[in-house]
Parts: sequence; structure tokens; C-alpha cells
Amino acid sequence: MQTLESVKRQISTTKDLHSIVKTMKALAAVNIRQLERAVESLVDYNRTIELGFRVLLSRHPETGLSARDAPRNTLGTVVFGSDQGMCGPLNDQITAYAIGKMNHTEISSDERRVLAVGVRTAARLEDAGQVVEATHPVPSSTAGITPMVQQVLLHIERWHSSQGIDRVVLYYCEHQSRASYAPKSVDLLPIDHDWLKNIQTQRWPTHVLPMVTMQPTELFSDLVRQYLFVSLYRAFAESLASENASRLSSMTGAERNISDRITALTTQFHHQRQMTITEELLDIAAGFEALSDTSRL
Repeated sequence: MQTLESVKRQISTTKDLHSIVKTMKALAAVNIRQLERAVESLVDYNRTIELGFRVLLSRHPETGLSARDAPRNTLGTVVFGSDQGMCGPLNDQITAYAIGKMNHTEISSDERRVLAVGVRTAARLEDAGQVVEATHPVPSSTAGITPMVQQVLLHIERWHSSQGIDRVVLYYCEHQSRASYAPKSVDLLPIDHDWLKNIQTQRWPTHVLPMVTMQPTELFSDLVRQYLFVSLYRAFAESLASENASRLSSMTGAERNISDRITALTTQFHHQRQMTITEELLDIAAGFEALSDTSRL
């Protein structure tokens, strides 16, 4: 049987762990809100880009032809996961989803170029038999997303220039609510022709159409770069929010289990303490009776 002191130490250690879990839970909730705001801020940014495409294609519809089809025998993919643990099944889910989607493309694993964001995701992809060309760290906050987007864009540019890869797909978890998410895929390149045609047919929100002073091809390239930036930024933010949502869910379950453990240990402590007190009282009573018997003699 454990001593009272050992049970007491266990209670103290478990309470410390409970405090850590509560802190991690609070940080995850704060991070989720910050990332949600970052995603919300992209709405106006994305609308501005679409308006730019709309006015350009209205005046110079031939520029949309530069969004050529990509060859179907090569594929570049970016898979977003996590560097840190304690985020539930997020890495397993996005890895299984990405592998399943890539296998449906009928492109062999040797012809795929995979860039992993997060060391844990990279490890799971390699365990699944997929070679990972490079691994980038996950930004720790919204301030670190922009530099990482630039690094990924440079890597995609190297794919295009050195290996002729024009088809790029993003795989990440999309944040849906406070503690839920779902895997998602986005075709980053080539630019969707149907999307451009839909933008071109939409009416301008005012009666005056802006003038285009830049060279049409140059403006189209700049708009495409901004489109790529927004798409990658959203993928990073959504993945980070999903990671924190998964961590929040895991920490909620851990907090509940630790609370149950504290209750069980406290009950054990009180029960054991009562038994100790009872044994001491019985010893005192037995000693008193023995002294009483001796005094009668």
C-alpha cells in the first residue's frame, strides 16, 4: 500500500500537470481566434485580386490565354501538418488524405515532388512510402506566415524552372469550428480557366471601368503572384488553426481525465488517512487497556 506522503506527491504532480494542460488549452483558444481573424482579413484581399483580374480580362481578354494547361504526368504537392505533438490525429488524417488523393492521379510516387510543412507530417509521409523532397517548419504565429509563404513560392518556382512542373496541389486541414477541421485539397496551379471566365463575365460594381496603365501581360503576372500568395497564406493559416483546434480538443479530453485522476487520488488520500487515524486510535485504546490491566494487578 502506498504511504500518505507518496499519494500526496502524486496529487501535487497531477495538479501541476492539470495547470499545464489548462494553459495549453487557453493558448490554443487564443491562437485559433488570431488565425481566424487572419483568414477573415484575406476576404477583402482576395476580392481586390479578383477585381483586378476582372478589369484586366474585360479590357484585354487575350491575357487569360497565358494560363495554360499543365502536363498531367508531373505533380508538385505541398502537404501542411505540424512540427509539435499533442495535436491529436491531425497529421495522420492529412497524410492519409494526401496519399489517397495523389494515388488517384495515376502519377507514380517517383514522378511526384512533395514538399512537407511540418516535420511530423514529413515523417508520416515517408512512413507511407512517399519520398519528401524538402521540409519547411511550421510558423509559430501569424507574423511568421508571410516569410514561410515566400519560401514555399521560391520552392515552387524552382520546380517550374528546373523540373518543368506546372501542376501544384495544396493539401491541408481547413478549420471549420472551434474544435473541428477537415482535410482539403486546392489546385494552386495552373490557374483555373473556368474561374477566369467566370470572373470575366461578372459585371463591374460601378458604372466606370478602371483604366489599365500597365502592360497587360505584366499586370496578369503580378495578379497571379498575388493570387498564389493569398492561396498559400490561407493554407498556412487554416492549417495552423486546425492544429490548434485539434490541440484544444486533445487538451479538453486530457483536462477531464486529469480532473478524474485528481478526484480519485484525493479520495484515496482521505480514505488512507482515515484508516491511519483509525489504526492510531485502536493502538491508543489497546495501550490504555493494557495499562489498565497492569494497574489492577
